[in-house]
Amino acid sequence: MTDNLLVHAYVDGELDPAHALELEGAIAADVALAAERNRVQALRDLIRGRLAHERAPARLVGRIESVLGARRERSRPSWGMMAAAAVLAAVVASGSTWLTLRPQPPNTTAEMVVASHLRALMAPQPIDVSSSDRHTVKPWFNGRVPQAPRVVDLTNEGFPLVGGRIDVIDRMPVPTLVYRHRQHLISLVAIPAAANMPERQTIAGYNVIEWSDNGVRYWAVSDLSAADLDSFAKAFREASPDR
Repeated sequence: MTDNLLVHAYVDGELDPAHALELEGAIAADVALAAERNRVQALRDLIRGRLAHERAPARLVGRIESVLGARRERSRPSWGMMAAAAVLAAVVASGSTWLTLRPQPPNTTAEMVVASHLRALMAPQPIDVSSSDRHTVKPWFNGRVPQAPRVVDLTNEGFPLVGGRIDVIDRMPVPTLVYRHRQHLISLVAIPAAANMPERQTIAGYNVIEWSDNGVRYWAVSDLSAADLDSFAKAFREASPDR
């Protein structure tokens, strides 16, 4: 298990005391691990904040109670634990319908883009097609998504192309280009949308820039500094189509 995965287990409280202490020492000595710990904690807090006030439907809780044999007097101490387990099971079991049907917060798309970026960073490879040649990456998307993305070569600007992958945003497969700046990866997601001016925000410690061009909405997310990500967005927007 890599140190990054250990950080995730540490934040979730899954490490035994000895390994937790060992990792705390590693985090204190490694700035990158400390930053990863902060990002994972921020994402965990964000998810908790979004779900903290949600309640499972009473009918669903009742079905779970029946299955578990958990109907007891509310005054008994064990009921609190059973109720918590029932609600947790309800969240997991009904996630595909309940969370989909609940009202969506304004920044849902941005948060899904950040979540896709995080999943890619934790995967063995953050890309499905690996190439620095736009003439290889762009055709790869044909037949996999409704519209292949605009792909430009930004090597001279310090943002070489790494490859691409397909993410699922709001239940729709969308193309994602992956660029690199030094040791940092940039995920650039292209979603059909109306035109707007670039907007920047920060989610779970990651910088996100959104803009639209020619009917496509672009979302760039990275742990790069806001200034560097601005430079990437500017270079991509100003690049000629044949680059």
